[in-house]
Formats: sequence, structure tokens, C-alpha cells
Amino acid sequence: MKYYRADPTVNIEQLITNEVKRLSDKYGKSYLDCNELIELTGLGRDNVRALMCSANFPVTCVGNRKVVSILAFVTWQLRGFDKGGNYVA
Repeated sequence: MKYYRADPTVNIEQLITNEVKRLSDKYGKSYLDCNELIELTGLGRDNVRALMCSANFPVTCVGNRKVVSILAFVTWQLRGFDKGGNYVA
């Protein structure tokens, strides 16, 4: 397993902005549903659904559907590095 630490010289805000723009352009919308998160993360359906039910994941309920804004998802994902988190690659 490899662990990556955040480079303190990297501008997290610029990374977030660039990634939000890329994903918004790719999907043509500002929210992601379960199927799109499966595609992005490579996780299985059950794992993505469990993630969407977790307390620290920025999910929004729209009727019976759970969605996450692209901005909230990218921020949630990259802020782990900003706080010194280790992610397995």
C-alpha cells in the first residue's frame, strides 16, 4: 500500500475549482447520484450507498433520492488531504 501526504505548497482551493469544473462539464449538471459516484469512485453500489448514508458525507435528499453536489463531493474528498489525512491508492 502507498500512502500519500498533501504537499503544503499545493493550492487546495484551485484544485477544488478545477475538479468541480471538470466534473460539471463531464456530467452537464451540478449534482451526482449513486450511479455517477460508482463510476467516479470505482466502489460498488452497496459501498456507495453506505457512504451516502454515513454521517460525514455531504449528501442531500431530493424526495426519495440522495444526491451530492459536485462542489461538496470534491471539497469533502480533497479536504482529507488538507487536514493531513492519509489515503490509500
